[in-house]
Amino acid sequence: MAPTPDPTPLRVVAVTYSPGAALEGFLDSLAQATSRPVEVVLADNGSTDGAPERAAERHPHVRVLRTGGNIGYGGAANAGLADLRTGRALIANPDLRFSPGSVDELLAAADRWPRAATLGPAIMTPEGELYPSARDLPRLSTGAGHALLGWVWPSNPWTARYRREREAPRERPAGWLSGSCLLVDLEAFWSVDGFDPGYFMYFEDVDLAERLGRRGWLHVYVPTAVVEHEGGHATRREPHRMQRVHHTSALRYLSRQYPGRRNAPLRGVLRAGLGGRMLVSYVSGRVAAGARFQRQARELAVVPGPAGRESGES
Repeated sequence: MAPTPDPTPLRVVAVTYSPGAALEGFLDSLAQATSRPVEVVLADNGSTDGAPERAAERHPHVRVLRTGGNIGYGGAANAGLADLRTGRALIANPDLRFSPGSVDELLAAADRWPRAATLGPAIMTPEGELYPSARDLPRLSTGAGHALLGWVWPSNPWTARYRREREAPRERPAGWLSGSCLLVDLEAFWSVDGFDPGYFMYFEDVDLAERLGRRGWLHVYVPTAVVEHEGGHATRREPHRMQRVHHTSALRYLSRQYPGRRNAPLRGVLRAGLGGRMLVSYVSGRVAAGARFQRQARELAVVPGPAGRESGES
């Protein structure tokens, strides 16, 4: 006998900032991504294009939540979930396209991994590249090698290890998952007070994963769930500002990994190194773009993962 579908609407939070026509594609594809009813909250950071309002008028399950200004991705996502404390919810960028059944795949994986605080899908670019969205937590060695060499030597061992690009996609725990599409366990999420709103954009997902990991929660990559992410909207609109935000977020995260007076010289080196890289990125599009992806995948071939196991992976 087939299990009875859960009638409880799944909360889907999309952070919007003048998302344009992409928002309708997001909502249309979401309708095919799950058999569960959904309620979509557009946590709006000050859109001026009218797209969130039009979406709410056309779709009765969509509402706009105004955050009061451009408060950043993590803060807006927190606002969209503030009235929920238990169950699961989906956080997703409004320029995503969901493959049919992809959200149901994430929900099924969540049942297999009860200690998963976050679960993320395989993320494809519009060009058919598999984005490396399930990575190890950045450490000093891998982070420095990736930042310094990734733009000129994309296949360097530090970038490959950090991104785990040389592995076949399989269901597994990861150090962190891209915040562009996350199924979250709300009890776990709020146990660490959600995203740190001090990150305007970038690294809020890394920071969340690190804090949850310290409490014993897992982050599970589910490549049988597939989404397409256009990405780059904010970067194209304000490239220099987004480069500055990216580097200051990286500094915030790495500095917090090395606190105290003893590590002050190291934090100074990090500040100088990231500051220098940021200045170079202003004049070099190649540096700004970072390391190219190492795997093309028009059709994603997934190696079966250890369904139901929560040990023996790291």
